[in-house]
Amino acid sequence: MRGAIVSMLSMLLLVACSARPEPALLLPRIVAEPVGARTVAVHIVTTRTSEPQSPWAFGINRSDAVQYGTFDISIPPVHQTAQIEWPRSFDTADPATDFVTLRQQRMDRAAFISRVGRGEIGLYVHGFNTSFQEALYRLAQLATDAHLDGTPVLFSWPSQAHVAAYLADRDGADFSRDALVALLSDLTAGRSRNDPVMVLGHSMGGRLVMESLRQLKLTGRDDVLDRLEVILAAPDIDIDVFRDQIAALGKLRHPITVLISSDDRALKVSARLAARRARLGQVDVRDPDVQKLAVEGGIRIVDITEMPGGNSTHSRYVDLISAQQDIAARNPFEGLRQAGAFVFDRVGNTLHGIGTVLAD
Repeated sequence: MRGAIVSMLSMLLLVACSARPEPALLLPRIVAEPVGARTVAVHIVTTRTSEPQSPWAFGINRSDAVQYGTFDISIPPVHQTAQIEWPRSFDTADPATDFVTLRQQRMDRAAFISRVGRGEIGLYVHGFNTSFQEALYRLAQLATDAHLDGTPVLFSWPSQAHVAAYLADRDGADFSRDALVALLSDLTAGRSRNDPVMVLGHSMGGRLVMESLRQLKLTGRDDVLDRLEVILAAPDIDIDVFRDQIAALGKLRHPITVLISSDDRALKVSARLAARRARLGQVDVRDPDVQKLAVEGGIRIVDITEMPGGNSTHSRYVDLISAQQDIAARNPFEGLRQAGAFVFDRVGNTLHGIGTVLAD
């Protein structure tokens, strides 16, 4: 038993961060942006409470009222693709070399909806063990590197931002389901079905996204579902739970894309915590049962194990999405209207179908 505990702690340390950015980094700074810097306006919706000692930031506790706002983040001219150039501290933050918060504004729901508008929208739902500032800067990085022409929106649920708080995070995600359902309804209202809102759910955030979609289906909100295009990156979802979710949803107008990595270390930890129950984000696309799930469920399961993933096998989606600027003319997901299991070829930037693939 002691050996198993030691092994578990060692695996947890692999997915923990050696240094975590402080809420103070979100305090707006009055600075002159250098030549070549870019500013990204990230709209936020959160079920977190404001930090008592840092009212400009949001912490780990749950808020009874959904909060809305926007942050203007300066991206340095030396920015490297797929990276976040974290300042060492608030006092030393330099817009020439670091991500820096320039402005922040709180607003009510009506003002948020008006500000976001009906243009292109990319919604990001972060995963387990993630602070508000980590999620905010990650979305600023993704929007910058993917050259998002529209509006990046962050939905931030009250993660404890601690590697040992897995169950508390799962409860915090469940607590936020109604708020995410309401946000999806707001963002899709008045949109064409051919102009969907892009939704990216990472890790435990993917579980939250799927539960929200299921709730929309069970309450007859197909009008919302028809206006969403969902990507689940390394989803931390029990594979049998996912089968039930897909059965409840049926085939969506815009097929769900699932990005998986067979060697995802964080999901191996999750599986251990769940009595070794397989997680969706680490399934084997060569497994006939996985191929059958993809085809019958009308979804795309894409193995992106070939992507480098930086220091984390759990974050390969960052490299894939960030690289879209370099392969824009050959975007592997552009116009893909097929269900099935695929392997992403990093060298050729193409998808290879595995087993039976069915066109829409």
